[in-house]
Amino acid sequence: MSKLVLAYSGGLDTSYCAKYLSKEKRYEVHAVSVNTGGFSSEEISSIGEKAIELGASSYTSIDAVQTFYDKVVKYLIFGNVLKNNTYPLSVSAERIVQAIEIVTHAKKIGAEYIAHGSTGAGNDQVRFDMIFQIIAPEIEIITPIRDNKLAREAEIEYLKENGVDYSWEKAKYSINKGLWGTSVGGEETLTSNLPLPDSAYPSQLQEKNPTEVKLTFEKGELIAIDGQKDTPVTNIEKLDALASKYAIGRDIHVGDTIIGIKGRVGFEAAASLIIIKAHHLLEKHTLSKWQQYQKEQQGNFYGMLLHEGNYLDEVMRNIEAFLTDTQKNVSGDVFVSLYPFQFKLNGISSEHDLMNASFGSYGEMHKGWTADDAKGFIKILSNSGKIYNHVNHSHD
Repeated sequence: MSKLVLAYSGGLDTSYCAKYLSKEKRYEVHAVSVNTGGFSSEEISSIGEKAIELGASSYTSIDAVQTFYDKVVKYLIFGNVLKNNTYPLSVSAERIVQAIEIVTHAKKIGAEYIAHGSTGAGNDQVRFDMIFQIIAPEIEIITPIRDNKLAREAEIEYLKENGVDYSWEKAKYSINKGLWGTSVGGEETLTSNLPLPDSAYPSQLQEKNPTEVKLTFEKGELIAIDGQKDTPVTNIEKLDALASKYAIGRDIHVGDTIIGIKGRVGFEAAASLIIIKAHHLLEKHTLSKWQQYQKEQQGNFYGMLLHEGNYLDEVMRNIEAFLTDTQKNVSGDVFVSLYPFQFKLNGISSEHDLMNASFGSYGEMHKGWTADDAKGFIKILSNSGKIYNHVNHSHD
């Protein structure tokens, strides 16, 4: 029997793949799931048991939460990345790391084939296939759902015929939780006008009394909350648990899919939105205007390439090096107030705060130059406009 690694989540599509590929195609199926946040040990254990029941020869759960932060999330923070100024790339960023871990495992055990349960109508098929082909072009990719154009009903019927009668009742809302946020899909997100109801979001409003939290950054990374130091990953989890009680971070993202159609998805990303906005505010105080301008371009470019599945292109390493270099002075505290459904950035404190310079206060006083210096500066600065206006005045 030929070895095949299956990217396995325990859902309907990958459950069908596990049974079909082991029973009908006679592959030695090795199911692999990659945890990038959001799974408990009990859930992982249950997923593994089902994989074996469905015919998999083995099940492996790879803990990649720290890897996800180190390889991707850190740079999304450094770049203040929000797709279309809205979405923190919660799920699309996860898929890249999951694909890399799965294909690395496939090479490790000497698998000849690798399979996933993507359909032919989404972004994930592109992300998985591109990563697999780049890292291991010698391994053949198999995608039963996509290749056979299978409907949900056909998958359920096949599983029932083969003694698998789990509850496949489709949930009204599909939830995908990870370290950097949770996606929410439902019938409303298939429209252009309907909002998701409050009940669709996994975190409901529990706390109504406002509170203030101090976020401490060191070279762009979140190292402490309210003075209590911990790892960035743990701090993200702590902040998410705190802010989710206020139902913060809900929104709907509308964007262009890799395959060219418009897509709409709801999400809940309390920690990621607060961290990105707090980090951005700290940068406004500690970076030069041209650093900020260039960072905005590179951050947007990084997010776009990541979303499109181009993570392995070497230009991403170049951008990561640039973003890392910009964080040398991005250290200090950011003060944030949490309220039901919203948060407010109150201010920052940093030894690198460029507002602390003794040259003057904006709109108030000037200490480093005279009135004549200012007049001369303005006169020279206006020269290009004067020349253009003089030359072209008669052509109006």
